[in-house]
Amino acid sequence: MGQKVHPGGLRVGIIHEWKSNWYTGTKDFSQYLIEDVKIREHIYRKLGHAGLSDILIKKDKQRITIDIYTARPGIVIGKSGAEVDALRREIHALTLKNVHININEIKRPELDAKLVAQSIAEQLQNRVSFRRAMKRSLASAIRSGAHGVKITCGGRLGGAEMSRSETYSEGRIPLHTLRADIDYGFAEAKTTFGRIGVKVWINKGEIMPEGYESGAERVGGRLGDQDQARRRGGEGLGAGREGGRRGAPDREGLGPGVWPRGSSRCTSGTTASRRWSRAG
Repeated sequence: MGQKVHPGGLRVGIIHEWKSNWYTGTKDFSQYLIEDVKIREHIYRKLGHAGLSDILIKKDKQRITIDIYTARPGIVIGKSGAEVDALRREIHALTLKNVHININEIKRPELDAKLVAQSIAEQLQNRVSFRRAMKRSLASAIRSGAHGVKITCGGRLGGAEMSRSETYSEGRIPLHTLRADIDYGFAEAKTTFGRIGVKVWINKGEIMPEGYESGAERVGGRLGDQDQARRRGGEGLGAGREGGRRGAPDREGLGPGVWPRGSSRCTSGTTASRRWSRAG
């Protein structure tokens, strides 16, 4: 059975950062963790219709900073900031700490895996054909500049009695390449036939360390020179061996590649000379 690893968790500390940033001792760790879970659940429950993609939490001793990434910032902010103020008061009542909320707009929702999965799930709930919804999202992501996209839907697709899963993909999705920036999103469509799960992988390209290109060119040049020199040396060595066997002049003056009888290189001549000496 294939065990799937979350692409985001696999790349934490390499090209991705943690989604919660705080430090505490072992005594308060579980309390801080449960607090994070409750904050995220409350925000998703209250603003699930606003196209939320990500929620980042930073904590100090008496202050919580929450960054909300959404495709519809107007719905999250509300009229004159009423929705944000209400959300701030609710989280303050939940945590008893000072709460600061930042709203960040996602400029290109077609390249956000979570938003793409939510869009497909909404279309499935509105009785749109799952193939049409998947292919449309696939084409829009590729058109927006994605290097690769893979979409999987699983469940009672089209109201079938037996559940199955179907996958459409285009481009490259290198899940084991840690420098590849792969975004993963999951959503569920609650249809009359049951729940349909939607998984989306989007490859946004590769994230290289600073100064990697210039260093790579130098290293690549050196390695290329080494390989070329090694190949040349191998050819020269082989040619030298062949020349020693075939092209070198013989000490006896018999010509190149001809060995005298009685030498260790020609066993048949040696046995023939021994027989001749015995007969003599």
